[in-house]
Amino acid sequence: MRDIDDTDRELLRLLLEDARRPYSELAETVDLSPPAVSDRVERLSELGVIERFTLDMSRSRLLEGIRLAVTLEVEPGATAAVRDALAGVEGVEHVFGTADARLFVIATVPDAEVREHLAPAFETGAVEGLDVSPLVADDRYPGLGEATLGLECAECGNTVTSEGVTATLGGEAYEFCCESCETRFRQRYEDMKQGA
Repeated sequence: MRDIDDTDRELLRLLLEDARRPYSELAETVDLSPPAVSDRVERLSELGVIERFTLDMSRSRLLEGIRLAVTLEVEPGATAAVRDALAGVEGVEHVFGTADARLFVIATVPDAEVREHLAPAFETGAVEGLDVSPLVADDRYPGLGEATLGLECAECGNTVTSEGVTATLGGEAYEFCCESCETRFRQRYEDMKQGA
């Protein structure tokens, strides 16, 4: 089963609300057994729909300082370097990149010393501008909508439909749009394995 059905969508919505829900509670809500829910969650993980279960921590509750929204204007082509520089900065919660070379940073900064606190980003020499606004609210509305599963063939890159093929090689699951792609991929995989 490759398509996301209504039960999968409901499970994803419930997990978006609270990823710590026990399978027994999820099962009761979607009218399945806990093992069936576990199987569906595992399948969604194997397909890459669920990447991980994670802690969504509000650093503003743990750090003293001012919570800010910072917009950095970055030289085109240098956003990855600036994002990497911000990765280790204490208090940086989120870094969002745009196609037009801007980074939106949510951070808690002690004493509003933004430039000093985000110094690693400025040390890259790629930051051309800075705009800072204090945050007064932080609401998240993760949604699923009417998403469909968009698997990509591991061989040719085409979309995998319900007629697709799944193969496990070296403990990893791969999706293919057709048996021909699976055969070509499997052959290349075996050739590389023998050559290693």
